[in-house]
Amino acid sequence: MFNSVNRQYPIDNCGVATGLNYSELGYGGQEAAMAEAGWWGWGQQWWDYWTDAAQRGLLFFDVLRERGDTYLEHQASGHPPVLVFDYDIIVDGRELERPVNYALAAIRPPEDCPAADPAKRPFVVIDPRAGHGPGIGGFKMDSEIGIALRQGHPCYFVMFFPVPVEGQTIECVWNAEKAFLRKVGELHPGNAGKPFVIGNCQGGWALAMVAASAPELVGPILLAGSPLSYWAGVAGKNPMRYQGGMLGGTWTASLAGDLGHGQFDGAQLVGNFEQLDPANTYWKKGYHLYSHIDQERGRFLEFERWWGGHYLLNKGEMEWISQNLFVGNRLSRGEVYLEDGQTRIDLRQIRSPIIVFASWGDNITPPQQALYWIADLYKDVEDIRNNEQTIVYCLHEQIGHLGIFVSAGVANKEHSELASALDLIDVLPPGLYEAVITDTYPETPGLQYLQGRYLIRFEPREVADVLALGDGRDGEKAFQVVKRVAEINQQLYDCFISPWVKTFSTPQTAHWLRESHFSRAERSWFSSNNPWLFALPDWAAKVRAARQPLDKANPFWQWQETVSGWTASVLDGWRDQRDALKEMTFRAVYDAPLTAAMVGLSPSRPYVVRNQQAGWERLEMQRLKRKELEQFYSEGGAVDGFLRLLIYVAIGNGVVDVRPFNAIRRVMQDTGLGEELTLEAFKQAVRRQTWLVRNDEKRALATIRDLLPGEQQREMALELVMLLLAAAGPISVEKQQRLGRVALAMGVAKQKPDPGELYHAKPVEPPEAPAPSPAKRAPRKRKSSS
Repeated sequence: MFNSVNRQYPIDNCGVATGLNYSELGYGGQEAAMAEAGWWGWGQQWWDYWTDAAQRGLLFFDVLRERGDTYLEHQASGHPPVLVFDYDIIVDGRELERPVNYALAAIRPPEDCPAADPAKRPFVVIDPRAGHGPGIGGFKMDSEIGIALRQGHPCYFVMFFPVPVEGQTIECVWNAEKAFLRKVGELHPGNAGKPFVIGNCQGGWALAMVAASAPELVGPILLAGSPLSYWAGVAGKNPMRYQGGMLGGTWTASLAGDLGHGQFDGAQLVGNFEQLDPANTYWKKGYHLYSHIDQERGRFLEFERWWGGHYLLNKGEMEWISQNLFVGNRLSRGEVYLEDGQTRIDLRQIRSPIIVFASWGDNITPPQQALYWIADLYKDVEDIRNNEQTIVYCLHEQIGHLGIFVSAGVANKEHSELASALDLIDVLPPGLYEAVITDTYPETPGLQYLQGRYLIRFEPREVADVLALGDGRDGEKAFQVVKRVAEINQQLYDCFISPWVKTFSTPQTAHWLRESHFSRAERSWFSSNNPWLFALPDWAAKVRAARQPLDKANPFWQWQETVSGWTASVLDGWRDQRDALKEMTFRAVYDAPLTAAMVGLSPSRPYVVRNQQAGWERLEMQRLKRKELEQFYSEGGAVDGFLRLLIYVAIGNGVVDVRPFNAIRRVMQDTGLGEELTLEAFKQAVRRQTWLVRNDEKRALATIRDLLPGEQQREMALELVMLLLAAAGPISVEKQQRLGRVALAMGVAKQKPDPGELYHAKPVEPPEAPAPSPAKRAPRKRKSSS
């Protein structure tokens, strides 16, 4: 081949054939370009790559130095919350009767946000105390707090300090959070509604306990990425739930607390989270910074300021969490008792709507752990309705655990839409719903009744639909054995090991152990306190001044990217093998009949989730409630009659759309219908009429003339119902049939709705963003039931 090249193409002074088409010889892409450029081209590309690599490496280490300086500065300032908003502490938990290291802060709206409107419902955000400091709920403007401020809501933040008060317990925190919510209620006594409270991650179960024990203090609650059913999961996934069994129970948490001289180091929890994804921890996170060093510096430092701020818990707090929640799984089963057994936490006692936001991409709180508590409490949706509880869940397709709180996309879509639909959620009839959020497009009916670019609707679901998110519950049987083993090992540790560990543990040894933790030692070493790095800032400044980033088309850069991908794949493979081995070992030990028999459990026992069946007191209350409500079949006014009409027609498929609800509110504002009705009274009217229709449709229809005695009144009500239903698009055949039955029962002729009366109405508010075209809508993976 080379001889033919020499004969056909001239050779230049460098020995390179000129005029040769290298692609004809099997070269492609970058190889062909490099071959055509000759050896000098290869050398230049090699030189450019290593020059860029040296610059990137130096800038990379300088960013690590800045991270260390930020960590030390944050530590010296007392680890304040990483909120981007100014705030005022209005209740300091350290001054309560039972002091805690918590506080309630009022958020000051920034200049580019409207002033807090006292007529709007207040928002309260409870951040997780799971190793990190507070602030993730207000980490940036596109966050839970930022969304609330942009909508003009008064906003409050439950924060905490780095070191717990001596003797502080979970019960103390529970009492403090009730005091905080009581204070918010005192500051907002109007008719705007009770506070909307958001519990992030571990803040979710704390919020659920407060809402169950003091339901009068909260409005709708949002549990974002919050685990409530700790044994749930899918085989082959969710390895974190096996951790307690692999360690022999909860005694290791007690050991860590004893070594910490009565305090548990939050860095231990953060380390557990990092081990879930070793590829990201040991490679992808650092490589992403290195490969985007010219763009990612600010974002990296901003996140690391929160990620590296580790807080402490008391030993007793961590023991309570691990024994009652992570391993004991007692919360959803009604087995948590406070105040020396006088208060039992029963999640069925929550009276306000419960909103659960989870994600399929969350490897810390998978959807099963966020939702299976529903099946622990209720056998079917009728049981939920009888208990008059409203539960709404929303599932994201791919966002990770932290993305639930910090992703701008999630904040501007899911959090924003759920917040905008709060009043609708608050008046939803009792039951189980899935919130489905879709893009709008120019042809979407009723755009004037939407406030943004998305449409949210609530589709009814069954408890079986929640259980279908997993692969059954037989896998949870082994965790009963883990619970027994944990109790035995905990007693052995407390009796025989803990006293010795406490003897040798001192404040000095505890401090040394905390400072020697890798995450702290790394940040301290990579800081300006290290004399070996004294020249690094000057070098980095000179590099930035002369910086010329490498062209990403450079073949050596492309090979680097390939090697990086291989490295991440190897670490992912190691993680998968590790998790598979962990699961096999867990199953081999705790599914074994011998292990179950040794701890007093029958190996052949069926796994039955203990539903909290209603006792005679609850059944008697339901009987009295039913007797009280039945008198309202013929009692009420025009608002009750109108709502019964609408509910009767819409209750067929059960899908609740935000557009008719917004249209109802506008009609009531424009006509003065029910102008004296508060949101709470409207909520009770909706629930009352829904119960009457569900209880006896025929009777509800037959007595509607008692609520709308005038013929003209009935005609106007029917026409209005038809117009409102048309706001969500063409009226379905089923609803048309129900409208016909209504018209027949009321003795009026059914009119065809005029969509123009709705579609050309004045908009509620101008859209926040232009609606995308239909081609840009992202399809959902699951088929909608609507």
